[in-house]
Amino acid sequence: MLKKSKRLMLVVSLFMVFALIFTAAAQAEVKNVILLIGDGLGMGQIDMTRYLAGDKDHELELMKLPETGIMMTSSTEGVTDSAAAGTAMATGHKVYNGAIAMNKNGAELDSVLDFAQVRKKATGVISTNMVTDATPAAFIASVKDRGMGGEIARQAIANNVDVMLGGGREDFMEEEAGEDLIAKAKEKGYQYVSDKTQLEKVVHLNGKLLGLFNESYMNYINDRDDLGSNEPTMEAMTKKAIEVLSEDEDGFFLMAEGARIDHAAHAADVPGVVAETLDFDASVKVAMDFAKKNGDTLVIVTADHETLGFSATEPIEKEALMNIGVSPEYMAGQMTEKENGKGYTVESVKSVFEEYADISLTDAEVARFNELILDEEGNIKYSYLVGYEIGSIIANEYQAGVVNTEIRANSSTGGHTLNSVPVFAYGEGAEKFNGMMQNTEFSDLLFDSMRP
Repeated sequence: MLKKSKRLMLVVSLFMVFALIFTAAAQAEVKNVILLIGDGLGMGQIDMTRYLAGDKDHELELMKLPETGIMMTSSTEGVTDSAAAGTAMATGHKVYNGAIAMNKNGAELDSVLDFAQVRKKATGVISTNMVTDATPAAFIASVKDRGMGGEIARQAIANNVDVMLGGGREDFMEEEAGEDLIAKAKEKGYQYVSDKTQLEKVVHLNGKLLGLFNESYMNYINDRDDLGSNEPTMEAMTKKAIEVLSEDEDGFFLMAEGARIDHAAHAADVPGVVAETLDFDASVKVAMDFAKKNGDTLVIVTADHETLGFSATEPIEKEALMNIGVSPEYMAGQMTEKENGKGYTVESVKSVFEEYADISLTDAEVARFNELILDEEGNIKYSYLVGYEIGSIIANEYQAGVVNTEIRANSSTGGHTLNSVPVFAYGEGAEKFNGMMQNTEFSDLLFDSMRP
């Protein structure tokens, strides 16, 4: 017969084992999942931002999350676009570039947001691009091509995604969607807002909120003052989305995308990348503040892919770059077309570079610039593509580490790379995001976090 003390120790040991088993089971399903995706945000963009916004040892909020991993980003075609990348992360399936939660055979792929709805959780997506663009679309719709914005918007409303905030108003209009989806959303109980003032005043009715703050992309952070914009920051959108979604007693899933990091990176727009990444990073703090206060919340911060091979090069001219207060796309809009439409006048090109970037171009450099901004028919390209060339000239002048304009021009993705991206995580089950993983394995971990 065991002595009394040994029997007591055995009972205590068994109790501890059962307690651990019960605790593990109870904690298997996370109540809230907040996924923040910096589109195009590789370690180069992170390091560029922390150095230019602070100093060589400065840390961003996202770097303070305790668990870290590395994610590979390929699609079935090799270097991914945002549609295929978003699909892999949202559904666990690699697909062709341009596909939105659909494989090459036309089969629809269920996303982690769909799974959250099955678990009776509230759901939301945020983007500083259009809420119908590639990354958010992969979570809320299934279409064969990312350009089907009207259909993506129609599916999002039909699928009752609770909160949608970002740009893309045109995709919810009758011309694109075949019906007035804003009116339909209101009929279904959504509150609709169109600027930051209205967003701040939102009253939480039925937990459904649609905020569309621009016809197309939301404006760059650096351009908003000059444009007189009344758009909310990503930080503000994230805070409001969490306020609304957290009213659901079953929890929520939120995907929040800092989309214009990628757009600025495509244009080699270093100060733009810094500004957009800082807004994204402020959103990370919002998510972390909520998670630390409320518990039972998993926060994951990552990217879908990296753009333009950013690196914080040793000779980079920090002060000169950070003195630039507008985007290259904005600069393009300040140039004057030649009478024949074959480029911009020499005077206006020189003036814009002088005024906004403190760069003096020669006549030969202006001539080369005018060659690069014409399409095959000899017409001036879209302003954002003109911005690509403006940004590249500035990056080269101030010795920033980015892929050059010739390589970008030969890229089917406009300068995406196969560089792996970081993963940062906090909360219940965050340790599972450590180590090296495929984007499809990343998706598996998201699904697993919400399984009972």
